[in-house]
Amino acid sequence: LYIYICILYYINNCCRVVESIGEGVTGLREGDLVIPAYIADCKTCETCMSEKTNLCLKYPLSYNGLMQDGSSRMSIRGQTAYHAFSCSTWCQYLVINVNFLLKIDPKTPLPDASFLSCGFSTGYGATWKEAMVQNGSSVAVFGLGAVGLGAIKGAKSRGAIKVIGIDNNPMKAAKGRAFGMTDFINPEESDKSIAELVKDLTAGMGVDYSFECTGVPPLINEAIQSTKLGTGKIIQMGVEEPNVNINIIGLLIGRTLKGSIFGGLKAKTDLPIIYSKCKNREIQLDELLSHEIKLEEVNKVFELLKQPNCVKILIKI
Repeated sequence: LYIYICILYYINNCCRVVESIGEGVTGLREGDLVIPAYIADCKTCETCMSEKTNLCLKYPLSYNGLMQDGSSRMSIRGQTAYHAFSCSTWCQYLVINVNFLLKIDPKTPLPDASFLSCGFSTGYGATWKEAMVQNGSSVAVFGLGAVGLGAIKGAKSRGAIKVIGIDNNPMKAAKGRAFGMTDFINPEESDKSIAELVKDLTAGMGVDYSFECTGVPPLINEAIQSTKLGTGKIIQMGVEEPNVNINIIGLLIGRTLKGSIFGGLKAKTDLPIIYSKCKNREIQLDELLSHEIKLEEVNKVFELLKQPNCVKILIKI
């Protein structure tokens, strides 16, 4: 029997204080407040120097649970523990390459800083870096968790005039409106398909952009069918299963389906822009925080996630 121990990361986001730095590290010192990301931004490789993608070639996205040098820096009672992506935040200390870190103002509220390392930023970034939402356009957002709420705020900030939020939890309607949602669809309140309900709100045309934030396979096709013929753009951010059935006819008639990691954001290049908007209160993240617990109570998280009012849980380490 083999036991694979992995310290979780992207069930939650985080911010951290630098405890120590390695040899040759510049730009950081002990005591600095940083936001870790799971996408590197080396600023030297072909992709980091371009606008085409945020996927660094020098420090690629890691799926094997190891650091970039092939090692693990963690163990539990003598047994190797593995990293989730490039860092694991459900622990008191983490080891991470400096190219995954954004240094921020030490006066930044810790909840706000932690919410920016994924989740909200992913949705916000997707409207800007991936879809490039245009002024006066229409948008549908599937799933109103932190990613979906970020997409709503991002679309609104780029001038979308109709922003439709879709969730089977009626308590998410208020959250969506707080970030700029104009219309709310609860699929359980109608016998129509979601695509039909979206078209009812858009004079039968569908929206210009759909952002699928759940990964639920049937919703991917609903997101496709909810967009306009010929020009609709669908950004897929959620993942539930590695293989899903896609209605290819829906794409052949001119729509575009694009996958997105971290909303297309680069940690050192783009994330500071979102951070600045939060610091200046252009973006207010208070609505995301629904619960607070201590690290030793972390097992409560899985029950809290089932509560209808849950959006983000702050784990105090």
